[in-house]
Amino acid sequence: MPDVSLKVLSARKRGSRLRGLLLAVSLCGMPLAAASAQQSAAGSDLVARGKYLATAADCAACHTAPGGKTYGGGYALATPMGVIFSSNITPSKTAGIGNYTKEDFARAVREGVAPGGKHLYPAMPYTAYAGITDDDIAALYAYFMQGVAPIDVAAPQTHLKFPFNIRASMIGWNMLYLGHDRFVPHQGEQTQIARGRYLADVLGHCGTCHTPRDMMMGQHGNSLAGSAVGAWYAPNITPDPKAGIGTWSAADVTRYLQTGRTEGKAQAAGPMAEVVEHSMQYLSEDDIAALVAYIRQVPAVGASGAVARDSFGPRSQDEQTLRGARDVHDKGWEIYSGTCAGCHQENAEGNADYPSLFHNSATGAERPDNLVSTILFGFSRTVDGKTTFMPPFGPRALRTNQLSDQDVADVSNYVFTHYGNPKLHVSAEDVATIRKGGPVAPIARLGAFAIPGIVIAVIVIVGLLVWIFRRRGSKA
Repeated sequence: MPDVSLKVLSARKRGSRLRGLLLAVSLCGMPLAAASAQQSAAGSDLVARGKYLATAADCAACHTAPGGKTYGGGYALATPMGVIFSSNITPSKTAGIGNYTKEDFARAVREGVAPGGKHLYPAMPYTAYAGITDDDIAALYAYFMQGVAPIDVAAPQTHLKFPFNIRASMIGWNMLYLGHDRFVPHQGEQTQIARGRYLADVLGHCGTCHTPRDMMMGQHGNSLAGSAVGAWYAPNITPDPKAGIGTWSAADVTRYLQTGRTEGKAQAAGPMAEVVEHSMQYLSEDDIAALVAYIRQVPAVGASGAVARDSFGPRSQDEQTLRGARDVHDKGWEIYSGTCAGCHQENAEGNADYPSLFHNSATGAERPDNLVSTILFGFSRTVDGKTTFMPPFGPRALRTNQLSDQDVADVSNYVFTHYGNPKLHVSAEDVATIRKGGPVAPIARLGAFAIPGIVIAVIVIVGLLVWIFRRRGSKA
């Protein structure tokens, strides 16, 4: 008979060897699993960092249509050349940027050139984004490819009139205005100031709106000295005490960026309300402090005869008498009392929810654009879950509370005279211009002559060729 005990012993030895082998395999796999977990954590950190950078760059404000899905595109940007629709930048492979490589993404963001050589219009602030560092580009790419839900719906196509529909013309424009240097701190620059400069000049692209543009819509010099942005005006935010915000404390600027309102100074509406809502309120305290520190030390840009925008206070009785006391038959007062006083109060002192109309940069400005635009288009700004809202009063905005161009002019003049800059006077024609998106830019006027100019040039060239051939024929 076979020895059963020997068989059992042999089986036990085989089992022991098997358990040892499995233990060895599992021990060998532990470093691999740990490495995989570390890579996953690193990837998550990169995506989270990219999300923060995208917030600092305010990508959602322009790439999200009103009522649309985040980053789905379709936001209509009014420019002097016509309406430009923002693109879908979700990782959709059919409607977005899902097929972009990291190199494709970097070139589009920093050079304004999409795959296939398609040039983007500088409504996308790639002239500022050109300075984004390689590490931040990698983080942004990781976020848009891994942290954003794909939206398989194409954004509307942009169709500008000739000659602006020729995207290749951007090659020449880029040669004039696009730099290719990545951001690096200046020698001896404080760390906080360097960070603030990166946030303001590169990611936050503040100068895109606040720096004046030349006749070709390029920018050079007078950084942050103020510029028209369609129907709105992005004011001078340099430290000049009269033309800029030199009288604002660091706390004033901080409060404005984080909430959109600094009592007795200003409140954000129009494009700036979007910046506060989608970007600034989410930045870290350190980054806001760096941004404020940088803005407060940029070169001040003054203006002859400028008066601080927030300096106009309530009129004294003597001053009211000199200017003309309130007339109950005044059309401006009639509109103000019936349309505005319910929120801003009869004497324009405002309340916790609605700002006063004196000591207010919109009513004390050197230009009427922002007051008129606020009346026409209203605004909505949500900060920390609370929405501040003013309805639009333009004739085509609502079926109720409609104001004509003359009505808007009358109530604006009443507000300027009694609460703001009394030097300003608004006509119905001024209101009509602002309603259409602001004055026509020089480059748009030149564009109107492009087709006739080309036709004339062709006729001249053909005429010269005919003349040359006839001369040659007569000599023969």
